[in-house]
Amino acid sequence: LVVLQNAIRTRQLELQVPQLKEEVKTLRKALKDKYCFENIVGKNRYMQEVYRLIEQSAPSRSTILIQGESGTGKELVAKAIHANSARSDKPFVVVNSGSMPADLLESNLFGHVKGAFTGAVASKKGLFEVADGGSIFFDEISNIGLDIQAKLLRVIQEKEFMRVGSIDTLKVDARLIAATNDDLKRMIAEGTFREDLYYRINVISMTLPPLRNKVDDIPLLTQYFLDRYGKENGRENLIISDDALELLKGHSWPGNVRELENAIERAVVLAPPNGDINFELIREYIDPVTFDPSRQLMTVPSQGLAMKTVVQDFQKQLIVDALRKTRWIQKEAAKLLDLKPTTLNEMIKRHGIREENHS
Repeated sequence: LVVLQNAIRTRQLELQVPQLKEEVKTLRKALKDKYCFENIVGKNRYMQEVYRLIEQSAPSRSTILIQGESGTGKELVAKAIHANSARSDKPFVVVNSGSMPADLLESNLFGHVKGAFTGAVASKKGLFEVADGGSIFFDEISNIGLDIQAKLLRVIQEKEFMRVGSIDTLKVDARLIAATNDDLKRMIAEGTFREDLYYRINVISMTLPPLRNKVDDIPLLTQYFLDRYGKENGRENLIISDDALELLKGHSWPGNVRELENAIERAVVLAPPNGDINFELIREYIDPVTFDPSRQLMTVPSQGLAMKTVVQDFQKQLIVDALRKTRWIQKEAAKLLDLKPTTLNEMIKRHGIREENHS
């Protein structure tokens, strides 16, 4: 029986390989054509809007605010804006806003003169001076304290600043691009972010969608990372099985594109010699909550889980699956789920589910 099952599986794989190779060829062509912008990959309508904003805003001098969850690629977008601007041959400087205390951040941003504080044995340029003529990117600008916010506002408005410990004013021409995954309007209401600074950095705004809202981009992103990490690890031309790809498409991806990238890099490294990336290899990474068909029970992993989140994710996945099966006709999806259409509509709104782009 085992021999027969293996023979059947081998024949199934033989039949699938030509089809999979053709799909891989199509995906690779798409990546080379219109679905890749400065290493930002996606054909989803939300990503097409991001591309449009990058193209329109890059040539300007305006400040830009990039919003989105962690792992959605905010720094990649900032780099694309810089690369497509007249400043592309000048520095692109990254400020990790939340990784240092306020006094050290001030010195890093504006520089200091010799003797300005204990340990200042020589004068030092700040990141704004380094970025002169180019772009300066504030990653997670919401983490900056109110004192630094006030000084940052002055730089944006007056194009000038003073080094720590100095009374001399220095002029600077650096385009500011900011990113955050926080709700800045809520922070303004709480008194932790300056309203005047918000309007200065929010001249042009773009929001990057989470991966769960652009499931149709997962095959394209998967192929992009397969090509990238396959080349880096000498594992080129790997193919991912259909059921493994479906598992990727069904995951909620709380870590967004960064989490998908990690999953594919791991799969490339651990794929068996002369083998492809299969369902089991992917499930080991992204499926910590397992389903036991014989018991019809969810099993809890040893590290524990957030039950409310798991239930919400499972409910959302069922709704999305039903919508896909009915080509996003809510009345038909409601029948599949044994729900009233009004109830399903309320659940769709609550989960923030949007119809995928089928073009």
